[in-house]
Amino acid sequence: MVEFRYIEWTDYGKLVAELIDRIRSRGQTFDLIIGIARGGIPVAMVIADQLEVQIDFINVKSYTGVAAREKPRIISTLTEDVKGKRVLVVDDLKDEGDTMSTVLSYLKPKKPKSLSTAVLFKKPWSKHEPDYFLEVLDKWVVFPWEHAEVRRLAASSVAGEAKRGRVKHSPPPRR
Repeated sequence: MVEFRYIEWTDYGKLVAELIDRIRSRGQTFDLIIGIARGGIPVAMVIADQLEVQIDFINVKSYTGVAAREKPRIISTLTEDVKGKRVLVVDDLKDEGDTMSTVLSYLKPKKPKSLSTAVLFKKPWSKHEPDYFLEVLDKWVVFPWEHAEVRRLAASSVAGEAKRGRVKHSPPPRR
């Protein structure tokens, strides 16, 4: 059974501000913020704005539904050169870590001066630690821009299970 944690816009803003405070507290500076699309884009935009750093994005596809994944693959790449730059790679959360690993493996041969990672949340089973994160949790996090999408996917999943006589959980509440 998948447990959900819904994040509202107000809480989201506070979480990103707290992550920025953690980044600033270490005194490390960056030349480029790279947001991993889709979930890392809003986080990266705010971090880049607040740290006054250039931003770019990389699009990686791995999720196919609620708790359903495939092997991550890069489907669009950067416009900025990372060579010699201090780079902070940002995503909303780190599950097993395959997406972040895919992005870091893609960036390392491009010879950045340094590569750091930041996420709001990480799962307890993540393969490696992000440099910056707020909380470890094992729930499915539903960010403000995906409430309706998750409701729709969960309802579709429950309907499919009901047809097969195997209803395991109810869809998340409407917000």
